[in-house]
Amino acid sequence: MKKKAKVRSMRKARRWQEGLERYRARQQAIVREASDILASDNFCRMRTHIQHGNMTVNEHVLNVARYSLAIAEIFGIPCSRRELIRGALLHDYFLYDWHIPDQEHPHRLHGFFHPGRALKNALTEYDLTEREIDIIKKHMWPLTVIPPMCREAWVVTAADKWCSFMETIRLHKGHGVIRQGA
Repeated sequence: MKKKAKVRSMRKARRWQEGLERYRARQQAIVREASDILASDNFCRMRTHIQHGNMTVNEHVLNVARYSLAIAEIFGIPCSRRELIRGALLHDYFLYDWHIPDQEHPHRLHGFFHPGRALKNALTEYDLTEREIDIIKKHMWPLTVIPPMCREAWVVTAADKWCSFMETIRLHKGHGVIRQGA
């Protein structure tokens, strides 16, 4: 009986270790393919805006990038990892807290309009490929009436829906907002 329990815990430890190695490999791919995005001031500024629950926009897009890689790997979807990662990191690049309305942007119907704002902001800072544009522009499908046109956009759309759901019901918890000067 004790031996069986030990074998089970060894199996769990091995599975946990394998999961950690997959997480690290995906994180290294994100850093390798998008170090310029990760180091940008605006990307770092997304740590000051909440997305869902207590998850920041920065944490959310990093989760979407990781889950996008996982979906592509698990289902064997052939796609450009670089464009997948970069599109996932920029899909919510709207650079404001949509929970706090202001005079200029009341943020009504945020779900419909933020892909356009994210794309506009991303285009001012980065040279985007057609696939990256498609990812950013159509990640809110079916709210964006025209569906995604490439595999990468479909994968990011699915990963975004999953992460948003998990964050909204608080199964994925963030660290909260990092305030300036803290």
